[in-house]
Order: sequence, then structure tokens, then C-alpha cells
Amino acid sequence: MISRLLALASLALFVAPLHAQTDYYNTDAGRPVLMEDAYALERRGLEFQVAPVRLSRARGGAYTWGLEPELAIGFANRTQFEIGVPIAYIEGAAGRRGRVGISGMEMSVLHNLNAETRIPAFAIAGELLLPVGQFGPPRAYPSLKGIMTRTFPTIRVHANAQYTFGKSLDGTVGAPIGAAAQSIEVSRWIAGAAVDRALGLRSLLMTAELYARKPLDITENVEWNTGVGVRYQLAPRWAMDAGVGRALTGASQAWYLTAGGAYAFGLPWSPR
Repeated sequence: MISRLLALASLALFVAPLHAQTDYYNTDAGRPVLMEDAYALERRGLEFQVAPVRLSRARGGAYTWGLEPELAIGFANRTQFEIGVPIAYIEGAAGRRGRVGISGMEMSVLHNLNAETRIPAFAIAGELLLPVGQFGPPRAYPSLKGIMTRTFPTIRVHANAQYTFGKSLDGTVGAPIGAAAQSIEVSRWIAGAAVDRALGLRSLLMTAELYARKPLDITENVEWNTGVGVRYQLAPRWAMDAGVGRALTGASQAWYLTAGGAYAFGLPWSPR
């Protein structure tokens, strides 16, 4: 992990400066780490997350690929709507072919409650995971999330807490649920924090996180996870990100790598 931290930090020395670009500064869940900031996409903004890829390797060598294209729109002041369709490739057992399938449909609405002044910025988000696709959950799962962001002279600190409502799983319903849990984090609750540091003249953001999650499967214990990542403004409309992390505890103790890109622009019309 130390060598990966040094490698990610060293990127700051090799990127060329870009000016007046701010998309790299606004973090989203999973891009590059799970903890996000309390700010929404600007009003009339549109963002395509076109290539968010996640590769995870569980204990024992089992690999899982995930791809989750998403669309976000700022449809009101300090409010955004987002929809995503995660796609997973689950490696088969010895001598068996892997499987590819959709592992649900995710929709969310995030509202930023206040701008940061002497108090932190706060936001609330409602999310819904729908039972869509071969690897999707057996039923719909709504979630509620609270987000806090506090800016200091050299760093920002973010705290996230999320709770998912609905029936727990018992670990006996078969492989599709396990596949969904690997491609997206199907959790009863998640709580954690992240710290990031921006290099404004280079349009680069470096971040690290630590969080705990309780899977929906009642047979599994609370997992502790950590990760680091970078987000870089490649061009005026393009922001790229990459991250690496690991489950420190739990049954799988999986390593994961993420990489993605987002294309953002403003809409010519103003929703009422």
C-alpha cells in the first residue's frame, strides 16, 4: 500500500498545469474513492461517466470486473439526479466460463443543504437500487445518505454515512446475489471519512479514505476498507480518475483497482 501511495502522489510531478478547471475538485462516490463531497453538479450541468471500470481480486484469486456507466444532471440549484447501470463479469470456477450481466440499476438524488462558511457543508442523498439484470438484487433497496465536507487551508475532510432499508440476505440465495455484492457494494450501512488535497495549478486532486461497511448478508461481519486515488483534469470537459484499495477485514479481503473518465458540459436550456 505504501508503494502505491508513493506512486499516486508522484503523478503530481509529471502533469502539465491547466487553468480555470474545477471538475477535478468535485468528487463522486466511487470516483476515485467511495467517500464523496457534499456538493452537487452545477445547475444545468450534465456529466457522462463513460468508462468507470473496477477490477477486484478476492482472497483465493477470484477476479471480478465491473463497469458502471452513469449520467448525472444538475436539474435545480444545488441538486443533482444520477442514474447508472452497473455491468459485471464474474469469473467462473475451474473449467467453467465466466458470466457477464447487469447487476441492477441505480438512481439517486443529492441535495446540498448549504454552502460552507464557518460550519461545514452538508448534503443529503436518496438512492434506489432496482432488481434489474442477471446479477441484480432480488428486490429494490432504497438508501439514505448524509454527507459533510469541511475545508481547511491545505486539505478537505469528508464524512459519509449511509443506511439501506429492506430485507437482509441470508447467504443462501445463490450466486447472483454474490455477484451483485462484488460488482457494487450492497451494504446495510456504510460509514467513513476521506481526506483530499488539491494541486490547483496542476488541476490534480489526491485523496485517501477509510470506511466500514456492514453487508446485507447477515452471515457476514462488518468490513473495514481503505483506498487512495487521484483525479485529474485532462481537458476542459474531461476529468480522469484512478484508485486502488483493499478490504482490510471480512471474508474476501479483496484488492480493487478503479479507473474512469467523465465528460461534463452545460445544457442550453434552464429547467423550471
